[in-house]
Amino acid sequence: QVQLVESGGGWVQPGGSLGLSCAASGSIVTIYAMGWYRQAPGKERELVASITSGGSTNYADSVKGRFTISRDNTKNMYLQMNSLKPEDTAVYYCNADVLPVLRRRLEVWGQGTLVTVSV
Repeated sequence: QVQLVESGGGWVQPGGSLGLSCAASGSIVTIYAMGWYRQAPGKERELVASITSGGSTNYADSVKGRFTISRDNTKNMYLQMNSLKPEDTAVYYCNADVLPVLRRRLEVWGQGTLVTVSV
């Protein structure tokens, strides 16, 4: 079974930095695009940043210049968040488009990690 596990969430003051990690596990042939989404209280889940298997990135306008998405050659993805604002407070989810061994291509979500930005 393919799983995504996020880590690195927590509390930080405005202007601070925080890094998130996402680790994929299971029998995987290929991981295509990966992305970070977030959902703030009372709001819909939104795309924060995405990265293709080739390394092309896309960012929400609200985080451009402050967040950096990256991935390594194995099964990990990262989100470096700088100059954090209170409006960045949300549960952050890892997402991946995966081709598992002996299964059809599917979309996988992590369980989420809470990021709180406040004084």
